[in-house]
Amino acid sequence: MLYEKKTAGIYTLGCKVNQYESEAIAEELAKNGVTVLPPTEVCDAYIINTCTVTAESDRKARQFIRRAIAKNPEARIVVTGCLAQTAPRSVAAIDGVDAVIGNVEKLAAAQAALTLLNEKKKNGAPKIEVEDINVAVFEQMRISSFGRTRAYIKIEDGCENRCAYCIIPSARGKIRSKAPEAVLEEIRALTENGCREVVLTGIETASYGKDRSDTDLGSLLAQVDKIEGIGRVRLGSLDPSLIRPDFVERIASLSSLAPHFHLSLQSGSSRILAKMKRKYNAEQAMNAIRLLRAAIPNVKFTTDVIVGFPSETEEDFAETLRFCEEARFLMVHIFPYSKREGTLAATMAEQVPTEVKRQRLHRLEARTKEIRRELLTEAIASSPVTEVLFETYENGYAYGHTADFLEVAVPSDAPLHGRLGTVCLQALTGDVCHGRLMELLQNERDGKGEV
Repeated sequence: MLYEKKTAGIYTLGCKVNQYESEAIAEELAKNGVTVLPPTEVCDAYIINTCTVTAESDRKARQFIRRAIAKNPEARIVVTGCLAQTAPRSVAAIDGVDAVIGNVEKLAAAQAALTLLNEKKKNGAPKIEVEDINVAVFEQMRISSFGRTRAYIKIEDGCENRCAYCIIPSARGKIRSKAPEAVLEEIRALTENGCREVVLTGIETASYGKDRSDTDLGSLLAQVDKIEGIGRVRLGSLDPSLIRPDFVERIASLSSLAPHFHLSLQSGSSRILAKMKRKYNAEQAMNAIRLLRAAIPNVKFTTDVIVGFPSETEEDFAETLRFCEEARFLMVHIFPYSKREGTLAATMAEQVPTEVKRQRLHRLEARTKEIRRELLTEAIASSPVTEVLFETYENGYAYGHTADFLEVAVPSDAPLHGRLGTVCLQALTGDVCHGRLMELLQNERDGKGEV
């Protein structure tokens, strides 16, 4: 325990798994008497939870570390996450860093901060606690509260795909799955605390259960669906190779599973997918979309695409464009390929010029935005009355999402955070559906009813 009341801020970069782990770290600090504040405030300690997916991620991580040091030069600085795992000595060399904690036991970041806060001065020689990620087991952590409408639940860690462009297996190690009973217990507690939406996520969510004999992702979803009072359930990014007829048949009847899937596509060209060392080709990825579309009414898809991967030709790019047009993604996150030192792709010949990558990004972005507007316009016309889970409030409007992930805004005199309402969609403004709130649905746990 601390000798006196202290404060800490947590900077989180990167994926939803990092967000979850930061929440668990924050709860560990709070249990030990530390007040967790926004990292923009002056704090006695800062924990920077880093990402290393790209060189730009590394740059941002170092920028956040230096920003924390500049905000309070006497603050205890603890760095954890993927950059801490892959480049601990480089991180420790930044003047002002007190401790570097890898990904094997991230809750050790909270313990390191507590120890440092009880010392009278900063650590002159940074402490490095980075173990071999390849022999790690699933770290037991959980969250009991949530700051937003939805809660992210980490069910899996590690990735063994070894895609040509990705450094993450070196930062996260082998596949490790959380025990199903632990996942269910955590979700039950969050649901009883009023959480209306959970997102099951992992470094490679589709690999959940591959290291265990007692479960897999389909079985887990079926068990989650039976939790009393469960709201919406979403999944983190999925490899399209998971979406096979048997899996779709198992999940299609689940009442809690939201009809929205984020598929980690990366390219619509089979030739480029092979060079990326993905586990599927373009036709298999499209078949996955067709299977889900046939089984789940009004299902929507979002995805990630890399443009300008080494040797990508104009025809390869055209295949990706055609794929996105047929798939009709609600949203596409587009990234120009950038070299990541330590990956196979960084050594490949035929690197695509920066200007060509930029042009392809803009062309794909323009077309996919047109498709998004078409989908939203169709939704307003065909299904104007829908349920919305509200999340934020700004300038007299409450914002939220439908089950199939359409963003909706309604006029409101007060925030509707965490409330589920029936909305009549009326018009499209930019990428947001605007509508009229008809009623707020009964929440069994808080007894609130109509508007």
